[in-house]
Amino acid sequence: MSRQSNRATDNKKMNSELFTLTYGALVTQLCKDYENDEEVNKQLDKMGYNIGVRLIEDFLARSSVGRCHDFRETADVIAKVAFKMYLGITPSVTNWSPAGDEFSLILESNPLVDFVELPDNHSNLVYSNLLCGVLRGALEMVQMAVDVRFSQDTLRGDNVTEIRMKFIKRIEENLPAGDE
Repeated sequence: MSRQSNRATDNKKMNSELFTLTYGALVTQLCKDYENDEEVNKQLDKMGYNIGVRLIEDFLARSSVGRCHDFRETADVIAKVAFKMYLGITPSVTNWSPAGDEFSLILESNPLVDFVELPDNHSNLVYSNLLCGVLRGALEMVQMAVDVRFSQDTLRGDNVTEIRMKFIKRIEENLPAGDE
């Protein structure tokens, strides 16, 4: 019985490492294809956005999470359910703005940056920018416009990785005429 449990753990670790290495290969190829880090950052965000737009359906089906009533509840669901489900980590939600429209996700460990060191000639590269796009795309599909950016990164020598999220507006659902 314990043998099978160990295999499941080994497979999960292997899948995680394969994902990390595959993501690294993707970022490396983007760095070769585009002239500067800003363009690579834009492409990572765009790819992440497209993933988020599709991933939200899977998340809602698998998690059975209902509609969030406010941005604080949304932050908790992102940290405690979504990150845990897809990356196996639980970031802490901190640094709320006084207005309650902005917060930070603090990642003690970022599985995307295992085995990674940024070369000196890529000082402006936001290596995990895909995550910002995923969050933005997923939240847009549930009628929330947000600004998402990295404000700290362990790859740049910071102690933690911090993703800053700011609520911009609730997106009104525009139904075509006759579909009310």
